[in-house]
Amino acid sequence: MGEKAIPIFPCRSIELTWDFYRALGFEQTTWQTRPNPYLAVRRGDAELQFFGWKKHDPAASMNMCYITTTQVDALYEAFRGGLREALGRVPTRGLPRLSAVRDMSYGVRQFLLSDPDGLQLRIGQAISDDTRHAPIPEEKVARAFHMAALLGESKGDHRAAARILDRLLRSGEALSPSERLKALVLRADAAAHLEEWPRVRALAAEAREIELPDSSELGDDLGRLADLEAAVPVEGPASPTGGTL
Repeated sequence: MGEKAIPIFPCRSIELTWDFYRALGFEQTTWQTRPNPYLAVRRGDAELQFFGWKKHDPAASMNMCYITTTQVDALYEAFRGGLREALGRVPTRGLPRLSAVRDMSYGVRQFLLSDPDGLQLRIGQAISDDTRHAPIPEEKVARAFHMAALLGESKGDHRAAARILDRLLRSGEALSPSERLKALVLRADAAAHLEEWPRVRALAAEAREIELPDSSELGDDLGRLADLEAAVPVEGPASPTGGTL
């Protein structure tokens, strides 16, 4: 059996879409401007196809595609580097945007990438044979982290995520240095989505002041912190999108 499924998505411009995916290391396999705009791209075994539709509304897009990989961290760093080179920074909000990479509660390590037309790629690697959702943690700090990440990334409710983290940070709970760093980075991420740039600056500065006895297991958080710091506008109002290519 030689079947293979390749998804086809709308985009406003195949030129802009190609610019974006080229920055991520994709190669172009099909390019057509007449009679209808059409683009196909490939990176390894991942293939995506697009048709041009000027009426497409990225803000209303519900398009998604899951890509499995055996090298999620290497792919994340490649995409992160490509976006930084193309945009001058890693876009953390708006469109396009790149999430943090995280170990999920269902045995997958993954990140989310949204393209300029609102297509969300979920890119993950299995890290467990058990892909069932683990129970919500009962311990207070772990539960707060779990719920904040769930509400912010999976549901897009960044205000609810911010409230959970604010309660944790103000609770007087004895947080270890690594737990405080994680809480501050998650809260700064929520603030960036809400365009609360002074808050992002303050949270990032507080996170940088933490003395970490061992940062070897905090690479994901420290990398995200650096991306959030770079995303803060130098001056003036924030752009309504994450950037253009």
